Amino acid sequence: MSLKDRIQQDMKDAMRGKDKPRLGVVRLILAAIKQREVDERIELDDEQLLVVLDKMAKQRRESIEQYNSAGRDELAAQENFELDIIKSYLPEQLDDAAIDALIDDALQSTGASSIKDMGKVMGLLKPKLQGRADMGAVSARIKARLL
Repeated sequence: MSLKDRIQQDMKDAMRGKDKPRLGVVRLILAAIKQREVDERIELDDEQLLVVLDKMAKQRRESIEQYNSAGRDELAAQENFELDIIKSYLPEQLDDAAIDALIDDALQSTGASSIKDMGKVMGLLKPKLQGRADMGAVSARIKARLL
């Protein structure tokens, strides 16, 4: 079963179970997928769906941070709920040791030695880490090693 089919099945299950909060989030996910498909006139595969879900998760994390700093706990809780559901469709997150090992491999295979080579390293790592690690944190780690 493809990821998109799984999300659509979860929507049906939420409708049958009258789980309105979950149904709302699943519909948000499907709307974001549909928007990208319409914009680009393509059918998204699982890898492209991960990009959409990763972007949605990043937006939720940023919103949670802003709501917490503004003292809006109820809004932060809602964003946290949405983030948990989005994360359920993403692959398991890699631990720091696995990420460091992938970064080491990428640095060796590209021969990166300065910050100018950052694009090469990120280009090699992004397909491997999409949806499995926070790309902003990965970028910061690479930058620290290249400086």
